[in-house]
Amino acid sequence: MSRRSRLLAVLCAAAALGGCGVGPGKSPAGPIGLTVTGDFGTRPYLSLPGARVEGADTVMRVLQRNAKVGTRFGGDFVQSINGVAGGHVAGRPVDWFFFVNGIQSKKGASAVDVHGGDRIWWDRRDWGVTPDVPAVVGSFPEPFVHGTGGKRLPVRVECDDPRAGACDVVAKKLIALGVPAGRSTISHSAADNTLRVIVGPWSELRGNDAEAQSLDDGPKASGVFARFDASAQHLDVLDGRGRVVRTLGAATGLVAATSEKKREPVWFVTGTDKAGVDSAAAAFDEKLLHNRFALAIAQGLPMDLPAEVAAG
Repeated sequence: MSRRSRLLAVLCAAAALGGCGVGPGKSPAGPIGLTVTGDFGTRPYLSLPGARVEGADTVMRVLQRNAKVGTRFGGDFVQSINGVAGGHVAGRPVDWFFFVNGIQSKKGASAVDVHGGDRIWWDRRDWGVTPDVPAVVGSFPEPFVHGTGGKRLPVRVECDDPRAGACDVVAKKLIALGVPAGRSTISHSAADNTLRVIVGPWSELRGNDAEAQSLDDGPKASGVFARFDASAQHLDVLDGRGRVVRTLGAATGLVAATSEKKREPVWFVTGTDKAGVDSAAAAFDEKLLHNRFALAIAQGLPMDLPAEVAAG
């Protein structure tokens, strides 16, 4: 087996499994969203707020009902969607990956049942830097509204200063969505089933938990294509190959999500300073986050992360 075939087999097991199994049962209550994009969400291919679903469908069956799907490895790997195939582009490895409610699945698509309100997102992207992007922000207000696996999870907004305006903005936006969000100082919680939104300047958040450390360690660890410098006063913006393309300074904000193994995603609403955090809190919004893996805000202007995409 070639190196590519071995890598595809690993990816097949870890992130982009397909399959045709469908069990009997009632259709999910509530619409199922299906989004298909390329290049880290920057290239739209398909957007169905109410995808066709029948019975107790899986993620793979929903895709097959609503798009033309080509598979490999006996139907266990999504090779193409509506004729757009994985493989190599400009010498870079490119394949299909999926998220449910903004969370990269730990199971294959044929093993993940859909539930009412789920947002399924398939993206064809360069995985040369990392095949693992644990969580993205582009399915907001998920996972806060419908959670994961059909189970709504508790939500807690943790702030370096719970009295700060940015903390209030984030909490009120969640409450307006019908999400009962608690508010506290940063808890350093390690293993509960709570979705945490951590708000504050990166200088105050850095080093508090494993998710913050992974963001500092770069996209291979966190799946976030941005990294603060040692002073936390500058944000390096990376492209899809992990290269620094811009360095942003004062008043820079960041909205990003990641997770460690066996832990629910942690969202960061952060920045280089108070003005940056305020900008990030203002961008905690469905329209601004839509189909973005992560979002930087520089001088009030939104910027996709990764900043550039190497694949064509």
